[in-house]
Amino acid sequence: MPLPFPAVTLDAGGVPRTVLWLSAAAPPHRLGDAGDRTPAAEALRRIRAGEALRYGGDFHNARQLLAALSRRLGPRPDPRLPPAAAFARERHRRREARLLLSRLLVPVGPGWRVPLPRAPEVEAALEEALGPPPEPPPGVEALLPLRDLLGAIGAHEWRRTGLPVAALGARIHPHHGVFAPVRGEYLELVAAELADRDLAGARAFDVGTGTGVLAFLAARRGARVVATDAEPRAVACARENAARLGLGDRVEVVEADLFPPGRADLVLCNPPWVPADAHSPLDRAVYDPGGRFLARFLAGLPAHLAPGGEALLTLSDLAERLGLRPPGFLSGAFGEAGLEPVSTRAAAPSHPRSRDEEDPLHLARKDEVVTLYRLRAR
Repeated sequence: MPLPFPAVTLDAGGVPRTVLWLSAAAPPHRLGDAGDRTPAAEALRRIRAGEALRYGGDFHNARQLLAALSRRLGPRPDPRLPPAAAFARERHRRREARLLLSRLLVPVGPGWRVPLPRAPEVEAALEEALGPPPEPPPGVEALLPLRDLLGAIGAHEWRRTGLPVAALGARIHPHHGVFAPVRGEYLELVAAELADRDLAGARAFDVGTGTGVLAFLAARRGARVVATDAEPRAVACARENAARLGLGDRVEVVEADLFPPGRADLVLCNPPWVPADAHSPLDRAVYDPGGRFLARFLAGLPAHLAPGGEALLTLSDLAERLGLRPPGFLSGAFGEAGLEPVSTRAAAPSHPRSRDEEDPLHLARKDEVVTLYRLRAR
């Protein structure tokens, strides 16, 4: 049976060295050693030159080196820049940071153990993130970017403790690689729209369900919901959350690209809000390359609405404020798809970044509006 992770051969100071590569990021070509005495300036110079560093010292010192590298990567764009320029520069900075910071590596031993002094127990976190531990061939070491490991640890804690969702009056437990419902505005808008509705006997679709939170809001009002997502991790996450909330008999979660078969009385969708390239799988919850998800959703929506049915679509106008979509784009897109907005609800953002004057996108974020569009087929 083939290993789930690739064995790659790297140049370790002129000597070929085969390692098991545990990351979805592209493996490096060159490998060197680093430890507790490696200065951040030297580490950054070597990383910028294309070398990945295997850390062999104290785990806490490795974390400190990663933080020092992050601080040295360069300043964030000036928040006084025009929004489009600030966005382009910030996306470039984040992409470079992701690439460079993924070159600080830690060894991973059998059973998902990190054999470094003061390393935490990470077996459960890596099992959730990467699946069963591999068994490398003799003499082959497994390596993982420290940044990936810390992300898995953080995701494990969120999954264990859950995230309170005020609109639901419950906790949602995100899985690794599934975008957490940290923006409350769109949830509050949907909850307010559904508050006076009796959906008993109604069939609903939640397209791109993620953790399942919109499906649960509709199920709480009496609907039977089919929730879809193209990502297997999201499907497993939504199913687990439905069971935790006692809604497993009202919410069916299936892996599908956009719509399930048939028609629904109510279709819910909170698509990615920003039409820009995604740099990682998790980015696809926020960034919609070329606006393709939104375009396909709108084009397919009329065929999946039952007679008299309607959709609740939540979108931010941040893309328009960043110059990534022209003003009036949505009204034109609705018309082309044979849809008409019946009503709207709007909310100002409440997350801390909307008030952070040091945020490179502050000029756009401070005036951002999140809108719920109630749509029907013409």
